[in-house]
This record gives sequence, C-alpha cells and structure tokens, in this order.
Amino acid sequence: MNQTKKYFLYARKSTDEAERQVLSIEAQLTEVREFAMKENLSIVQEFIETKSAKKPGRDIFEKMISGIEKGEALGILAWHPDRLARNAVDAGKIINLLDTGKLEMLKFPTFWFDKTPQGLFMLSIAFGQSKYYIDNLSENIKRGLRQKLRNGVYPGFAPLGYINELRNHTILKNPENWQIVAKLFEEYATGKYTLEQIQKLALSLGLMSRYGKRILSLSRIQKMLKNPFYYGLFRFKNEIYEGIHEPIISKELFEKVQRVLLDRGKTRKGKPNHHFGFLGIFKCGECGRSITAEQHIKKSGLVFRHYRCTKKNTDCKQGFLNEKSLHLQINSIFQKVSLPLDWLKPILEKLDAEEKENSQSTKSFAQNIEKEILEIDNKVSRLLDMQLENEITLSEYKEKKEKLLNQKADLKQRLSDFGRKGNYWLEPMRNFILSAHQANSLINSENLEEKRSFLQKIGSNWTLQNKTVSFQALKEWKIAINKSQYSEMSG
Repeated sequence: MNQTKKYFLYARKSTDEAERQVLSIEAQLTEVREFAMKENLSIVQEFIETKSAKKPGRDIFEKMISGIEKGEALGILAWHPDRLARNAVDAGKIINLLDTGKLEMLKFPTFWFDKTPQGLFMLSIAFGQSKYYIDNLSENIKRGLRQKLRNGVYPGFAPLGYINELRNHTILKNPENWQIVAKLFEEYATGKYTLEQIQKLALSLGLMSRYGKRILSLSRIQKMLKNPFYYGLFRFKNEIYEGIHEPIISKELFEKVQRVLLDRGKTRKGKPNHHFGFLGIFKCGECGRSITAEQHIKKSGLVFRHYRCTKKNTDCKQGFLNEKSLHLQINSIFQKVSLPLDWLKPILEKLDAEEKENSQSTKSFAQNIEKEILEIDNKVSRLLDMQLENEITLSEYKEKKEKLLNQKADLKQRLSDFGRKGNYWLEPMRNFILSAHQANSLINSENLEEKRSFLQKIGSNWTLQNKTVSFQALKEWKIAINKSQYSEMSG
C-alpha cells in the first residue's frame, strides 16, 4: 500500500541559536532518503528551507502545505517534527490537515507517529516541546543580554580600535590600532580636517576596514566619531549604558569632536582644488613679503609653474623657484623628520611601559570623586525604581539616566586625568610619534592639502630665499630631525 502513496520530503535548517546542533540540510536529506528507501516510500518532491520556524510565514513550508491541500501528496517525510513547526500556527496547520484527512501520514526516522488519537496527542506534545524549547531559549538569551547590559558589557561586535576577548567575553583595546583611532579623534577636534582628510589620514596610518582590509568609508568614520563607546558609554536600543571597557579618549575630546561635526553639518561641499598647494605658507627670506605662484603656458604648449616673491613696494632681488624643485625640497623635509618604519612599535611599547610605571594618584582626591560616583549610582538605581513603579515615564527615565551617566563619565575622566598627572607628557609624545610615522606616507603623496597641513604642524616661519626652503622646527620636531633621538627611544 505504501508503494502507491506519494510523499513530500521537507528539510529545514536556519542560522538561529536553536539550530546550531541540528543536522545539516545534506545530513537530513541523506537520512530521510535512506529511511524512505527502507520503508519503500515514494518521494514526489523535496522542499528545502533555510529559514527559522519560530514564527509563521515560511515560503517553502507554505508551498508544501498548498501542495498537500491540492492532493499532490498524501504524506510528509521529515527528520523530526521540530523541522516542520516550532510555532503554534504551523503546528495547527499540520494537525488540521491530519484531522480533515488531506494529510494521511507523517513519517520521521527519529520519531514514531501513527494516525490515531494517541498518535495525534504525541505529535501535539512534540510540537509543544519544540515551541517551549525555542521560547525558553529566547528568554534565556534575553536574560543573558539584560545581565550583560547591567554588567556594562556591550553585547555586540567591538567597534574599531577594540577587539572582542572571547575567553572572558569582554572588550579590550586593540593594541594594533587603538592609538591611531585616538589620533583621528584628536586631529578632527582641531577643526582643520574634513571627513575625507581623516579618511586619508587613517589610510596613511594603516587603519583600514576590519573585513577585506579596505579603506574606511566616510559613513564608517562619521559613525566612529559619534560613538560614545570611545569615552566609556554605549548605546543599545536607544538607551545609554555605562561600559566596563577602557576608554580610548576623554569625554572632553569627544564633545569637541561633536561640536566640529555639528558646525560642519551633515553634508559639505568639498573645497575647490587649488592649483598651487603651498600658497600662504611661505614668506620671502630677503624682504619678508608674501610668496605668490604663477603658471605660464609657452607657445610650444609647455607649462611652466613657479613660486616667487610678490616684491610689493620693494626692490627684492629674489628670483623664481620652480614648483618641482619646491616639492622635492618639501619631500626632503618629510624624509628628515619621518620615523623609520620598524621603530614605531618598540617606541610605542616603551611609552606604554613608562606610563604603567609612573602612574600615581592621591587617595583623598580619589576618595572624594569615588564618593560622588557612588551617589550617582544610587540616583540611577532610584530612577529605575521610580520608572518601575510608574512614577516617571520610560522616556523621562532614559533622559535622566543619560545625564547622570554622562556626569559620572566626567567624574571618572577627572579621576583618570588626575592619576596621570605624572605622565602628562606621554600622550603628546604618542601623538608626535604617530605623526612622525605618518611623514613616511607623505613623501610620495600627491595630496597637497595633507602636505600643507603637515608643514604647518612641524614648523613655523617658512621662508624661500635663494631658491631654498627654510623654517624653524617646532618643539619636538627639532628632535625628529636628529634621528639618533629616535634610536635611543626605540632601543
């Protein structure tokens, strides 16, 4: 009799947590096909689905049910009842088809079923167990998520500059790039950089997308600059939480960045592309007048570009300086101040070690700050009680909680800053080292705007005299010109 009955084969597996221990589609198909051959069952069509059964609405499942209703098959083969349904609606459809006779039989290699009152009862229990399992699993996941949030652990992928530490389920600074991320915040806070320039700066410092090692997109950079995670807080489903991860930047720096972002607006037209990248930088070394630039196209079509003194109201004797010669001299300056590529890591490691050794704090100051922090924690706890008792609305709770957590972040920053007083020089030194490393990429760069910005960073009183560039190196850049200083730091 089984030889004349037609069966549909149904296999399903999704990427949900509940499905991780379930056989693969291929394994399900192999077992069910072998079972059908052993039982001498005729499979007329196979339905394969890769969608969760937690909720109704699976397209392939509905197509199979439609086929049963049309009489295309009288039975269904599956590895287990939970492949057919993990929700009450789909389970009800299967049982209803059995009750009305449109579905005569269900067959499973791992579950016995007979179309009797007892069999239908056992099938209902199997469907109920599947639903209970998925509901209970979902509740356990939600409970674990709430506990993570209460503990200050961000329940997701670590943002750029951090890494997920899987053993202890925490988020740590990424030793390979967190300092670069901090530098991007610092540079953007100056207001001298556009998002496009920050994008290029990130690339020059070796900071790229985590996946595929591609240049960071502008939207990714903007999202990073707006993320409170970097100063110790994080958002999850529109609510702010205090994180236990170590901040990369201060709250003060983050707020500076937000002001710059606000001033620039969401969309800005790019600056016009100037023909001469170094206008406004140099003065004439002989008379002190401004340096201008000119372009001449000869009859032959040859373009001649040069810089010269304006000679306004003076009898200055200085001649022209070819643009190519100027660029070569500027590249030579970058070469002089650049940090050798293989010295970056040992120097940064040495600075980190120095910071740990010299870190100090005063107990009385720390105790006062910690007392204020404890009071804020108590206020947050009272706020939650008020919200649970409906004394304040959820929106009021979130707003007041966010203000309190930001106050707490300010206090923690004060405590951290005070503790680092003995190491006040370390952060500027890190920034200097990273900038010196950046000089390597500028030597052959054609980005004149970036080169111009770097010139202003490393020196002042830039002059042209006798076709030669001169300048006064600023502070630490005097050290940079003497490579032996680098050698001592990296040793």
